[in-house]
Order: sequence, then C-alpha cells, then structure tokens
Amino acid sequence: MNTKEIEIRSLYTIAELEEVRRLESNIWGESDSIPTHQTITAVKNGGLVLGAYCSGQLIAFQYSFPGFDGQSVYLCSHILGTDIQFRNKGIGEKLKLAQRDEALKLGYSLITWTYDPLESINGYLNIGKLGGVVSTYLPNCYGEMEDLLNSGLPSDRFLVEWHIGDEKPADTFGNAFDQDFVLTNSLLQWGVNNKGLPVVLPFTLKDLHNDTVQFVPVPKNYRTIRETDIRLASDWRMQTRDAFSGLFSQGWQVSGFKKISNPEIPVNFYILTKQ
Repeated sequence: MNTKEIEIRSLYTIAELEEVRRLESNIWGESDSIPTHQTITAVKNGGLVLGAYCSGQLIAFQYSFPGFDGQSVYLCSHILGTDIQFRNKGIGEKLKLAQRDEALKLGYSLITWTYDPLESINGYLNIGKLGGVVSTYLPNCYGEMEDLLNSGLPSDRFLVEWHIGDEKPADTFGNAFDQDFVLTNSLLQWGVNNKGLPVVLPFTLKDLHNDTVQFVPVPKNYRTIRETDIRLASDWRMQTRDAFSGLFSQGWQVSGFKKISNPEIPVNFYILTKQ
C-alpha cells in the first residue's frame, strides 16, 4: 500500500460515525464501543473525529473532545485506532498531524492524551516525532481492561501534553545523544533471559547518574513479552512505574525518545530532563 493514497478527512455524519464505531469494535474486540450519539454530539460541540481512508475503505480513525482544567480549554484526544492490516505504515502519524491542523483551526493550542509508556512504537511517535512531553504518570488509569490489547495487566498510562503551536523538528532531541552514552547511563539495568526477552533489574532513585538528564529503558516489543511471559511483563510494568513516578515527583519530565537501531539491543529509551 502506498501511504500517499491515504485520504484523511473530518467526519460529521451519522453514517460516517457509525462506520467508526464498527471499526473500533473490530480493533479492540469489544461490543461496547463509543456510541454514535456520543461522537456526533462531541463533533457538534468542539470535538473532532478524523477518518483515514484507503480506496474508499475506513482503515483508521481518531476521536477527541474538548477538555477543561478549570483554567484553560484544550483538546482531549481520546482514542486512535488502525485496522490490523494497515498498522506500522505511518497512518497514526498522519492522523495526529491532521488532528493538529484541525485543532489549530478550531482555536486550540494544546492537545492531551494517554498511552501505555511501555509501547515503544507509541513512545517514538508521541514523544520522538510529534514532540509531546510527559510529567504525569497515571497508575492503572482505566482499571482492569479486558479487551484484546490490554487484558492481564494494570492499565498504567502517560499523560501527554502536545503544545501544537510549537514547531519541533522530528526526533532531534533523541539524536542528540550517542547510543553508547545512553546505554552506559541507563537508570534501570537490564539484560536478556534465555528466551531472548529483555529483563529489568531492581533499582533505586538514590543513585541518579547526573542532575541534567536521565534515560529509562522500555522494551522494543512489549506486546511480545505480554503475550509470552505475563510475569516478566508485570515486572517491567512495576519497575518502570516506580522509576517514572519517582522521577516526576522530583521535577523531571519526559522530553525525548531514543530509538536504538541495533537489533541486538532489545530496548529503547525515554529521555528525561528537569522542567
């Protein structure tokens, strides 16, 4: 598939939004997808639903609605899903960039959303490419989820803030650090077990390497770990929960993402700096 053939547009009609509801059900394997009366009401009141089409077929979507924190209004990006046959083709990035453009037209300057920090592909997109920042960790954000993508583990999430008026070149911050420097200065120590999966070792925040930058590893393919070794997946969840929660409480912020190109190294890294 040529991604140039993908058409992305805002959706407004009941028929279009019903198509979105069906695609959501297929992706997550759930019958209780967001009802059409909810999405159409949001669209009519400052919200946004975007659809990605290939040859007239809806293959991905993004849904967001207005948020308010008592002081300012922002766009709360609730859900983005892609049909399994079209994943890892850059469609999610195209949807987010289109979301930014449409949000600016609506007068927003900030978009927020949550995602699982252990999903490297989302970390690279949200932080490394889009330029989002994170200073809030939400343990078990949605409770125990039983859908196809989340069952069996606490639903911990990062809260991303994407200041869409700021122009940040893709992945410049991650590329500023040499791979060997990142590996040497990793906050969490890690290794590989006899199955070839990355394992994480206990740590303490008392021994930070320096006072200007921190590197926290996450598996390149957490989904594989989750599907093959739930105890190891839980260990990664709890160790990184402690690391991020501790760092955020001390004023650190996720500001970049280091994608490790060496296939023999099974982890990537979040880069944290002082706010």
